[in-house]
Amino acid sequence: MSFTNEQLERYSRHIILKEIGVKGQKKLAAAKVFIIGAGGLGAPAAMYLAAAGVGKIGIADADTVDLSNLQRQIIHTTDDLGKPKVESAKETMQRINPDVDVEIFDDFVYSGNILPLIADYDFILDGTDNFATKFLINDACVMANKPFSHAGIIRFRGQLMTVIPHQTACYRCAFKEPPPKGAIPTCKEAGVIGAMAGVIGSLQALEAVKFITGAGELLTDKLLTFDAISMKFHTVNLPKRDGKCAVCGDQPTITELFDYDQPTCDLKTGK
Repeated sequence: MSFTNEQLERYSRHIILKEIGVKGQKKLAAAKVFIIGAGGLGAPAAMYLAAAGVGKIGIADADTVDLSNLQRQIIHTTDDLGKPKVESAKETMQRINPDVDVEIFDDFVYSGNILPLIADYDFILDGTDNFATKFLINDACVMANKPFSHAGIIRFRGQLMTVIPHQTACYRCAFKEPPPKGAIPTCKEAGVIGAMAGVIGSLQALEAVKFITGAGELLTDKLLTFDAISMKFHTVNLPKRDGKCAVCGDQPTITELFDYDQPTCDLKTGK
């Protein structure tokens, strides 16, 4: 493929980077990224991936825009109140970059639909806010051999890791099972500083760009944490892939997807 003069100008700050260049930008244009959740994490990630020129971006969420979302979900505006989040997200992404093909799914992701949703995509972003869906995304991506970025935020803290199935530690290698119901507060109960979503969601977009272009090192076998109170990042080295892991191990015991019953975050719908 060749870029138009307008596209060369649009992506010029990428193209002059030796780690990206025209070759890397073409890889971005040919890539497909799927974002699960159009909320705090998905919002900045979607905007930066659209701006970066990722050729196709899928985004799934069944919520509508609520006033309480606007403190952190910057892809939506006051004028979008009551609108499906995926529609609002698509409108913003295509205003940023009309070159990008945005495919939306106005549906919650669960065990019965996640595999066909992610099947056509190269990299998956977990922008969800509950352990049930995070473990589901991990298990589905491992089964479908889809690289993905996990992230989570609460209060003034965030964390991030990237998984290359069957090569690196997966989320379940590190955390095994969801915590008992009620053991960890939701962001409705604990709160979350809005800009934390921007920090961690942007890092997820960066991991996707690095995976696609091959630039730099990915956060594989590592957990990056950020404490906004002390303004400190910390990288924790995780154990290598666990051969006894229930989903990615040598003899997996989880071979079918299922849904955990866990509380979530939204003030009205629980998401």
